[in-house]
Amino acid sequence: MTLTDLLGAHPGAFLLLTVVMFGLLSALTGQMLAEGWRPQWQVVPWTLLLGLGDRFLHFAMFKGELWHVSGYITHTLWMLFVAFLAFRWVRARKMARQYPWKIELAGPFSWREKQGR
Repeated sequence: MTLTDLLGAHPGAFLLLTVVMFGLLSALTGQMLAEGWRPQWQVVPWTLLLGLGDRFLHFAMFKGELWHVSGYITHTLWMLFVAFLAFRWVRARKMARQYPWKIELAGPFSWREKQGR
């Protein structure tokens, strides 16, 4: 099995379309959901839809196979990773900004309650 077989696309097309373009779209999706105080599980269905759009563009622009299962899975896993990172990054900052008397950042992706003053 070659890398092209696994990705369902030429590696250059994967880098350009999936990693860069759909990676940015996934980050914006995670950011949008966190800014709207949506629950974290909503990242999954929105990213699954982005995965379908990604497969369609690989099919339309690069003559890739539309229903390539391993391609859809690998591309969507990348987008899920990026979307969850963006969600947690934005949510942590939003929590610290919204409740500055109670919450402090505990790293780039988490927060904690402030200990006694």
